[in-house]
Amino acid sequence: MSAVIDFLTDPWQHLFMRRAFAVAVMCGVVSGVVGAHVVLRGMAFIGDAVSHSVFPGVAIAFVFHFNLVVGGAVAGLLTALAVAVFSQNRRLKEDTVIGVFFAAAFGLGIVILSTAPGYSGSLESFLFGQILGISDEDVLTVAVMGLVLLLLAAAVHKELVTVSLDRETARAAGLPVFALDIVLYALVTVTVVISLQAVGNILVLALLITPAACARLLTDRIGAMMTLAPVIGGLSAVTGLYLSYAFNLAAGGLIVLVVTAVFVVCWLFAPRHGLLMGRGRRGKDGEKADRDDAGLPKASEETAAV
Repeated sequence: MSAVIDFLTDPWQHLFMRRAFAVAVMCGVVSGVVGAHVVLRGMAFIGDAVSHSVFPGVAIAFVFHFNLVVGGAVAGLLTALAVAVFSQNRRLKEDTVIGVFFAAAFGLGIVILSTAPGYSGSLESFLFGQILGISDEDVLTVAVMGLVLLLLAAAVHKELVTVSLDRETARAAGLPVFALDIVLYALVTVTVVISLQAVGNILVLALLITPAACARLLTDRIGAMMTLAPVIGGLSAVTGLYLSYAFNLAAGGLIVLVVTAVFVVCWLFAPRHGLLMGRGRRGKDGEKADRDDAGLPKASEETAAV
């Protein structure tokens, strides 16, 4: 028992771990909320696109020696705006436009970085995350930006859900669909930027998408999904950090592996939509259908009666 208590309390004795826990939880919660909208809309590709589109901004910031997060945020927002504008052409699907711009942005970043000798080592923390080396200023930045993101997401929650479910109905209802597209892209961009220090540019898509995908498997209700996704993201981040501390392994990679393990469990055992649970349900439904064919009341009739 004492070993378990030591395992749970030892990391909190170190200031760098307390900072890491704070940022991990905040990033997990914010990514879960924003990621739920992304998954609901079927736009998982946008997370990958944004994580690549911030690259030229970071490259420029590195070359000219100013804040990498600011540079990445500006580049990501500009790319998101370009995607929103070009996606208005109905001849092109949204994922097509996203693919064009994220590839172009990443190529631009590589070209810019090629002008700066020795860049690979200097940007290692950007690519793979450096959550154990963040400062108090970083914690404050993530807290403020995260709070703003959550407030904005709450303010436009109903509108974003309406657009995600049926864009034409949203237009007919008078909702500003184009403006809401930009808002969603901006939410994703800032979420990606503040999560870079936790898991890095390469793995940030997992923190954005996987908790929301888990929640999608666990519930059919949008409200419950919006609650479960940040909980899964936050707990996975904390668990990954504990494992990182215990086994002296990369924190960002372990956070992603933990949340992926949760996804596999949900995929197998989710009450209604899990592979194994769903198979059992289908078996029961088949037996019920056989009974219905034998002359017993059908389920649809029972439902209609209710």
